[in-house]
Amino acid sequence: MKLQLALDLVNIPEAIKVVREVEEYIDVVEIGTPVVINEGLRAVMEVKQAFPNLTVLADLKIMDAGAYEVMKASEAGADIITVLGATDDSTIKGAVEEAKKHGSKILVDMINVKDLAKRAYEIDELGVDYICVHTGYDLQAAGENPFEQLQTIKRIVRRAKTAVAGGIKLDTLPEVVNAQPDLVIVGGGITGQNDKKAVAAKMKELINQKTLA
Repeated sequence: MKLQLALDLVNIPEAIKVVREVEEYIDVVEIGTPVVINEGLRAVMEVKQAFPNLTVLADLKIMDAGAYEVMKASEAGADIITVLGATDDSTIKGAVEEAKKHGSKILVDMINVKDLAKRAYEIDELGVDYICVHTGYDLQAAGENPFEQLQTIKRIVRRAKTAVAGGIKLDTLPEVVNAQPDLVIVGGGITGQNDKKAVAAKMKELINQKTLA
C-alpha cells in the first residue's frame, strides 16, 4: 500500500516546497488537474527533476486522444497518467498501448461513473494499471466519501491495482487502509495541515502497519 500526495492548488515553486516537507513519507506525488491547467506539463517535468526518486502522476483526466496525451505526459516525465473511466474503451486502449511504449502506467479515475461495478469490470479487462474510486470536491461538500465505492471495486477488480481518493484525512485513514487499496491518495488531508510533515509521517505509519500486518 502506497501513499500519494495530491497537489491541486499550488504553483510549481509551492509544489516543490510542499513535497520537500514530506518527501520521506510519500511514494507518489500527483500534479493535480488545476496545476496542469495553470502551469502545463512543465509542472510534471520540474517536479520529476526535483524528486527523481519519487513516482510522479500527471492527473490529466484524459477523455479523448488517449495515446497522444499519454505520449506528451510521458515525455514530460510522468510515471502514471490518469484517464477517466467515463470515456470510451478505445481511448483507454490507446492510452494503455502508448504508456507501454514509454514505461509509464495508466490510472483510470472512476469519478462520476454511474454503474461502478459494471464499468470497473470492463476497464479491468483493458489492461490498465490502476482503477481509482474518487469522490470529487463538489460531492465531498455534500457529505459523500469514496469508502463504499472502494469496497465495490475491491470485490470486482482482479487484474489492476486499486486506488482511492476523495477527502481522506488522518481520522478517516484507518477505514481506508482496512480495505487495503494499493494506493491511498491524500490532498488537503496533508497539504491543508499546519504540520504537514507530522501528518504525513503518521499516515505513512498507519499504512505501513496495515501493509506489514
